[in-house]
Amino acid sequence: MTGDKLIVLATGGTGGHVFPAQALAGELKKRGYRLALITDRRGDAYSGPLGELDAHTISAAGVSGKGISARISAVLKLMVGYFQARSLLRAMRPSVVVGFGGYPSVPTMLAASHLKIRTAIHEQNAVLGRANRLMAGRVDRIALSFNETDGLAAKDRERSVLTGNPVRPEIAALSGRAFRLPAGDGPLHVLIVGGSQGAQILGEAVPAAVAKLSAGLKARLKIEQQARPEQTKAVIDAYRKAGIDADVRTFFDDMPARLERAHLMIGRAGASTLAELTAVGLPAILIPYAYAIDDHQAANAARLSDAGGAWAIPQRDVTADDLARRLEQLLGNPSVLRAAAQAAARTGIPDATKRLADAVQGLSDGNGGNSMKEAA
Repeated sequence: MTGDKLIVLATGGTGGHVFPAQALAGELKKRGYRLALITDRRGDAYSGPLGELDAHTISAAGVSGKGISARISAVLKLMVGYFQARSLLRAMRPSVVVGFGGYPSVPTMLAASHLKIRTAIHEQNAVLGRANRLMAGRVDRIALSFNETDGLAAKDRERSVLTGNPVRPEIAALSGRAFRLPAGDGPLHVLIVGGSQGAQILGEAVPAAVAKLSAGLKARLKIEQQARPEQTKAVIDAYRKAGIDADVRTFFDDMPARLERAHLMIGRAGASTLAELTAVGLPAILIPYAYAIDDHQAANAARLSDAGGAWAIPQRDVTADDLARRLEQLLGNPSVLRAAAQAAARTGIPDATKRLADAVQGLSDGNGGNSMKEAA
């Protein structure tokens, strides 16, 4: 009985790690598994399925981008976390431990590996994160969101399975929708999203670019933009001055509806953003965050751009003039937008939550599930 089996989730505190963990927790709970969470102190703020779990906090700290003394302190905290996790896992005796990257997952995944517990990791990006890179050679299954993932050793590919990156059920439900552009001179909806914190470059460059568009195109535009709090007034004023119909907010709590009506998105290239774009089948102009660790956003954007579903622009190359020319070309050419929407949809994996749960259940059942080698 699945109800007799415990699965432990180990995750960091950032949204990119937490979202797939939330999705997996919800799906495994439906399947009757008992679940527990091991995380760092940020776990106290979790809501949804993760917030309902029996949660255990261990010591952890990030190592990257710090001075020598801070790194030594972080390593010591990780060592303490390892022994804490080892003690917890000995007492809990889970059938599987699943890690989602981030340094808070490392102590738990190392402890599980040393205790010979079945293990899996999920990688959200097109570049294997540093925590997952450390664990890839030690775990039983590696769940990938991209078919081609940089940093994955050839010997580890045999234990990999393509699951995709889970999205919210409300967004997955939009999969298979027909991408429709307005007839004649109907409104064109452009959605600008900069991640959970907004993005300064988008608040500066996009309103300036839109102001340079032709009068006919500006009259059709319906802008929906997420802006940083300190930029919101300036962005609103810029659109008002340009005569643009714009809805500018610091946070959108109705993203499924906005994704459904959008004809083009402009945004960063985080893992969750790309998963949503491809699930919905929405073309996008992607401006990867230039300072992401291992430049993983550039790799994410390149995957979708190479597939024909987006146009990637390095942040250093973004200017109002060039962005305006790009918008004129795209918004004035419905066939190009439609082709990109179809390409984005072809790369999407809207059933990623089910695939990930199947892979974990395969480990729990002792058969390991299907690897990428076996699937081929």
